[in-house]
Amino acid sequence: MPAVTIENPLTLPRVAAPAGARTRPVLTVNTAPSGFEGEGFPVRRAFAGIAYRHLDPFIMMDQMGEVEYAPGEPKGTPWHPHRGFETVTYLLDGTFVHRDSHGGGGVINDGDTQWMTAGSGLLHIEAPPESLVMSGGLFHGLQLWVNLPKSDKMMAPRYQDIGGGRVKLLTSADGGALLRLIAGDIDGHQGPGVTHTPITMVHVTVSPGAEVTLPWRADFNGLAYALAGRGTAGAEGRPFHMGQAVVFGEGDALTIRADESQESRSPNFEVVLLGGLPIREPMMHYGPFVMNTHAELAQAVEDFQAGRLGTIPADAL
Repeated sequence: MPAVTIENPLTLPRVAAPAGARTRPVLTVNTAPSGFEGEGFPVRRAFAGIAYRHLDPFIMMDQMGEVEYAPGEPKGTPWHPHRGFETVTYLLDGTFVHRDSHGGGGVINDGDTQWMTAGSGLLHIEAPPESLVMSGGLFHGLQLWVNLPKSDKMMAPRYQDIGGGRVKLLTSADGGALLRLIAGDIDGHQGPGVTHTPITMVHVTVSPGAEVTLPWRADFNGLAYALAGRGTAGAEGRPFHMGQAVVFGEGDALTIRADESQESRSPNFEVVLLGGLPIREPMMHYGPFVMNTHAELAQAVEDFQAGRLGTIPADAL
């Protein structure tokens, strides 16, 4: 980790918050609890315990791994349904295969992203390829759930395969941080992900002792999650480390800083920054369905049970 990098960040476009920008304060730091998902791969629930008013339009995020599988151990998820939101799978190490009942699918490797808009509903599966199951190996990634507004919840499903080579690479003012812009806009630079709900998603690698202050839309919320290493958030220097999420308050700039010394397995501070325009609609969540009302959730369950969310492709049975 990370898979997408560059030898000399100083050759990249530089971004910095304008003079006089209001740096967002830190409201809270939460530690993600650990658990298991799918067929048993380990996850950290990045946003567990954070009030939805701070997350909106994000619903949840899992850090999958980091785990070194022995041969025969890699696991995925069985076929399962979704309706009413988007899933974003960002892989740092390993390989994952996606298939769905709407015809979407592909393989993601180190640094790639799969963006699935479930919309009106589909069935899908995420699993390691047979070659990885046979060989074992390192697996590490993120899955983010992004809500859709009521007007888009029943749109046709869509699939985006975002190769790591398409990610927009940027750097901080002094070159001490490498930014991988996956979706959204930072200082006029646009990431490749096409979103229905306006968001920004960026994976930042901060060198030991370096600090980065980025411009951030004032109407967006602000979240940070540490994938590896340790450092601080906000001008006040609130400490956080791997497996912890930061909720920022209001302002138009975000600041994170890496500690001078880092853990031996990760020489840099690895952080995912997220921001989005709050939808401010009722959000009802039941398993793989995210709707606005209990009646809509009940309808989603009924539609799934009746086979109206799609069928598993014949060659996958």
